[in-house]
Amino acid sequence: QVQLVESGGGSVQAGGSLRLSCAASGSLLTTYYMSWFRQAPGKEREGVAVIYPGGVVTDYADSVKGRFTISQDKSKNTVYLQMNSLKPEDTSMYYCAAVRRPSSPFYSFRPGGYTDWGQGTQVTVSS
Repeated sequence: QVQLVESGGGSVQAGGSLRLSCAASGSLLTTYYMSWFRQAPGKEREGVAVIYPGGVVTDYADSVKGRFTISQDKSKNTVYLQMNSLKPEDTSMYYCAAVRRPSSPFYSFRPGGYTDWGQGTQVTVSS
């Protein structure tokens, strides 16, 4: 089991940038599938970025490709989400999620496949 704590959310204007952090304790993040999800009021939770065990392979939702970057600092046991060119539709609560040995089949952008979650950090983008 791993404990996850997000930080870095805030309010920015459209076109701005934010970097979210997900600090982990209890286990090494490099052995986990790590993802960022977001959920706006009245909407389903959606996956936006995933980094596979080892920290090399990444994938992104079409809505954020080219704007968001997921990365990992092994020395800090922390996963980041760099968000550039933010849009008002990016406004959501952002959650960090982890799973070490997912069940098969594993859909990395579906929340049901993850076992550990952070408490979330709010991102608000104004036009």
